[in-house]
Amino acid sequence: MMTPRESALRTGVLIRHNLLLMLREPGPLLSRMILPLVFVTLLRPLYLGTQGQTAGTEQAVVGTLVTFSLLALSISGSAILTERLGRTWDRLRGTPLHPAELLVGKAAPVFAALLAQQLLIVGFGVYALGMSVPHPLPLLGVLLSWTCALLALGALLGVLARSMGELSAAYDIGGMLLSSIGGALVPLGTLPHWVAQTAPLSPGYWAARGLRAALANDARTVTTACCVLLAVALTCATLAALRLQGRGGRLVPL
Repeated sequence: MMTPRESALRTGVLIRHNLLLMLREPGPLLSRMILPLVFVTLLRPLYLGTQGQTAGTEQAVVGTLVTFSLLALSISGSAILTERLGRTWDRLRGTPLHPAELLVGKAAPVFAALLAQQLLIVGFGVYALGMSVPHPLPLLGVLLSWTCALLALGALLGVLARSMGELSAAYDIGGMLLSSIGGALVPLGTLPHWVAQTAPLSPGYWAARGLRAALANDARTVTTACCVLLAVALTCATLAALRLQGRGGRLVPL
């Protein structure tokens, strides 16, 4: 019987392997890290003129974070779709590796990349733009919950898309749509009434609401937002697993 230490070692090898695969093509990852910093710098003066120094900076950082983290679904989705297109997923399942080891080995590098992107944007907001984060723990809770939702949503896109072109269209169109409807870039009060009514259907709405609540130390709203985001993560992860696994645990054909 395999010991916990042996399982941890095998999982570590998988994580290192998948991390190397990600770093071999660093272009998409670097663009998701650099572009948000340029975007928030250019967008911030627009918000300062209408909302003031504190609220304007928070709006710019939160809006940029939610929008570009949704666009970073490409990192999660491509990790799954590459395995499907290469027909390597069934080969991995045919090895002695436990399904939990496969899952952690594939998900851990993507989770780290998504979380690093968000922490980079927040750090830039704090150290370069002067944003105040008096309560970091609630903010970290929202970031972790949002990262779980992004990871699962990206995996679902990765198992549904039939090509890289379809995946690209899904995260580009879907990311901008979910962030816009969710009120990330434009306050919901300035948008048409129907947008405000449908906004809670977007995960981006709960991410933006939770981040703003964390900055204001509104524990009740933070808890609600985290619960919704984790529910989204669980739902998307379940749907992705059902799509990946057919009868007998074999990969469902494209």
